[in-house]
Amino acid sequence: MPDAALLARLAAAVEANFEAEVAFLADLVRFPSTRGNEAPLQDWMARQMAARGYGVDRYTLADVPLPAHPKASPMVDVGPQNSVQVVATLRAPNPTGRSLILQGHIDVVPEGPVEMWTYPPYSATIKDGWMYGRGAHDMKSGVAAMVFAMDALKAAGLAPAADVHVQTVTEEESTGNGALSTLVRGYRAEAALITEPTGGTITRAHTGTLWFRIKVRGVPVHVMEAQIGTNAILSAYHLIQALQAHTVRLNEAAKSDALYKDIDSPIKFNPGIIRGGDWASSTPAWCEVDCRIGLLPSMEVAEAQAGVERCIAEAAKGDNFLANNPPTVEWHGFLADGYMLEPGTEAEKVLAAAHAQVFGAELPARISTAVNDTRFYGRYFGIPGLCYGPKGEGAHAFDERTNLEQLRKTTLSIAAFIADWCGTRPL
Repeated sequence: MPDAALLARLAAAVEANFEAEVAFLADLVRFPSTRGNEAPLQDWMARQMAARGYGVDRYTLADVPLPAHPKASPMVDVGPQNSVQVVATLRAPNPTGRSLILQGHIDVVPEGPVEMWTYPPYSATIKDGWMYGRGAHDMKSGVAAMVFAMDALKAAGLAPAADVHVQTVTEEESTGNGALSTLVRGYRAEAALITEPTGGTITRAHTGTLWFRIKVRGVPVHVMEAQIGTNAILSAYHLIQALQAHTVRLNEAAKSDALYKDIDSPIKFNPGIIRGGDWASSTPAWCEVDCRIGLLPSMEVAEAQAGVERCIAEAAKGDNFLANNPPTVEWHGFLADGYMLEPGTEAEKVLAAAHAQVFGAELPARISTAVNDTRFYGRYFGIPGLCYGPKGEGAHAFDERTNLEQLRKTTLSIAAFIADWCGTRPL
């Protein structure tokens, strides 16, 4: 761990830069970087990092052979040429320490009805020590923390003694292809730290995620004789109920899983978007439902997909119309494995020591029922994937917010981790 004198220098640097860090985070939040709208923010990030002296690689998913990788997911709604990634690299002239990837995603989920927010969702309003806004918590606070942790070293007159790649990616909320693309493009390090908002815990494991679309057809008639037609929306609801029952069975089986046995209902199913019908007085001839379901790290994606398809097929057999007009299932978006960070890695020990120095307590671990990007580094490329970051509330919800005091301390903790893991050299 950094000695007391170095930690004090880093703490002074974080404190001196904190007003600028909050302003930086506010700028991040003001970009409405929803799916397909991330490029303006990524261009801004590229300029920010270039101004700091990093070598910047700005590219799109069309610039890498992503479809050839077996763990790439089908993209959603936006073409690869419109999905911009940024890797900012600071290289040590004569490396003596251990290299590092710092990574955060800048894509955010839609804000929903604006009138249901207390403050406008992209206003970055600060109230009572919290910053409010879509993405303030998930995960632009983590992006600010990793950038300003590196800034703290520079302000203290130091630089990492090994190469550091600071990455801002897209598609974490839909495919994970942004993170995967950085690895396909060739960026490697001896550890990766993803600064998701874990509230000062380290993610020991995360579930995988599958996205799929159910398509149902019906027979449209005037509602006055609905009994001779069929209703595609009601047929889709029948399938949703079957998937809910399927999820109950999966969670019952999860009670014997070594990692997730103590987590209540770790596999989550959600019908998230529904479209259907053309007229209120006609029985709907079509319905589509976009769904999400989880899987444990011990499960395979293909196994989970087969379970979903089997469930839908069996439910359709119990419906007179669907039995002869079977629904279809399209896989789009996440085809994501779960991941477990094996305890005892040197990278985790160094992070735990830095956290203990700053927070005065041991680094707790958490088991997550949502996906994050660490699987790409740890499960597929043999790079320890640490997930650790600031504290906030309301991910994907109204009035999403991040705690600014926790941001300050987490920035220092990450700076201490970088200094210890990479070593330092004078500027």
